[in-house]
Amino acid sequence: MTPVELSRTVLRAVRRAVDVGELSVSVPVSVGVSPPGPGGCGDYATSVALRLAGPAGLPALEVAEILRPHIGDDPGVADVTVTGPGFLNITLGGGAAAALVDEVLTQGARYGYGDTLAGQVVELRVPYDTRAEVVADTLVRIVATQGGRAEVRHAEPVNLRPVPAPEDPAPLGADASRWALLCPASHDRPRISADHLLQRESNPLFRVRYAHARTRALRRNAAALGIVGRPGHDVHGGTDLLSALAEYPHALRLAATHRAPDRLARQLVVVADALLLFQHLVLPLGDEKPSAAHRARLALAEAAGTVLAGGLSLLGISAPEYL
Repeated sequence: MTPVELSRTVLRAVRRAVDVGELSVSVPVSVGVSPPGPGGCGDYATSVALRLAGPAGLPALEVAEILRPHIGDDPGVADVTVTGPGFLNITLGGGAAAALVDEVLTQGARYGYGDTLAGQVVELRVPYDTRAEVVADTLVRIVATQGGRAEVRHAEPVNLRPVPAPEDPAPLGADASRWALLCPASHDRPRISADHLLQRESNPLFRVRYAHARTRALRRNAAALGIVGRPGHDVHGGTDLLSALAEYPHALRLAATHRAPDRLARQLVVVADALLLFQHLVLPLGDEKPSAAHRARLALAEAAGTVLAGGLSLLGISAPEYL
């Protein structure tokens, strides 16, 4: 993990702490990481907790303790220690990447499932509106991933009322219409447009489904070369993809607890974009011989495909093998 990648990891940790309500601050545009100074330890250190203490209205040490587990959840981080007035000292890990990929491949479509809502019955009272009904239908599946049970009723008072679509999305077809209704936040008006059907990079739905299809193509091409994916630590260029996969359970949990399927949809876009940047490094090029690194990268790509297929299924959208 490079310093730039680690800086992004720290920013994601701040954003996650803000998302779950542990910190009330504006997420900085950037944060610095550098080798630890006197009294520090690990590979890198950051003073982000001291920077956020004032805006958060909390002691820097308390801010550091809030951020510490969020940074430590990243697959490239082995340990996080707080020193001095609130410096976060970060030790990078080598085996965490393999462990994450193995976890995704072992759990399959159930990766990211948890018990946050175990035993809870979530009542969704919705109006007679297409978007509200699609959101509620999706939340039934998403809430179940966290151990809860959602019950949908048309009743007053309504407690789930996303901004209605300006027109009937049915002409877009099942997949594109669901994406158009689910991807925007509930307070945003969905855009019903043929742009959702374009097979271009500008279309997030296309990127997500295309990325899934690319993972399947990589597996087929690897099989032709006699390469089988195997989780390993040598996943050069895959840091952002690993972080996106590690963040998926958190996004799924927030989608369930906040009744917000858009959080899941947006996380799938993050996974897809990271995979599309990484895909060119997976298989041998030219006369290059297959190696353990190629097997590790293939396993990472397959894990991304697993997450994309599982997430699309929860949204009620198909994940094609070919596109």
